[in-house]
Amino acid sequence: MRSTSPIARLFGRSPITPLQEHMKAVEACAAEVIPLFAALAAGDGDRIRAHQAKINTLENQADDIKNKIRAHLPKSLFMPVDRRDFLDMLIRQDSIADTAQDIAGLLAQREMPIPPTFGDDLARYVERNVDAVRQCGLIVNELDELLAMSFGGRSAERVTAMIDELSRIETDTDTLGTRLVQSLFDHEDSMKPISVVFWYELLREIGDLADYAEDVGDRLRLLIAR
Repeated sequence: MRSTSPIARLFGRSPITPLQEHMKAVEACAAEVIPLFAALAAGDGDRIRAHQAKINTLENQADDIKNKIRAHLPKSLFMPVDRRDFLDMLIRQDSIADTAQDIAGLLAQREMPIPPTFGDDLARYVERNVDAVRQCGLIVNELDELLAMSFGGRSAERVTAMIDELSRIETDTDTLGTRLVQSLFDHEDSMKPISVVFWYELLREIGDLADYAEDVGDRLRLLIAR
């Protein structure tokens, strides 16, 4: 009898498809962080809460896909990917959505006026971290072809180049993040100590978006190298 389970049907088409579906939800979740910070810059609390609600919805969708994958994942996958590697990638992808939700929650719960010394660096920092997530999404979308080529050949070369680009983007986020943290500390005397603490934590969490995206790329790089 043919299975009517959506996830079972996904696995029937390709063992990679559910992972890609999860990454689409994760990417959509992270993308909302850009307009979230635009609302913060505008001092629009209603917009901040609206974007938080959308991020929560998208994160819940990603969680639903993740949980269904775990519930229906076969004990043995007929592909050159170990089950543990598959689940590890899923967890790393999910951490991106969790981080976006944490960022939105902080901005919705506490007034966080942007330090004027940040200038345009904060918007650029946010955008570059989301760029890393987008690049991660492009890489995950290549998994079907990688699978067909047994993680070798020209497909592996192309994906390796894409992972290298992801690493370059993550390096950009490190540079921007360091500049913002330095600006924060250079002007901490003009800010409330608790605001300095919260902004330091917020900058770290924004940077986690690119860090987790790079983790996914690094896991794929290891699979290609085997």
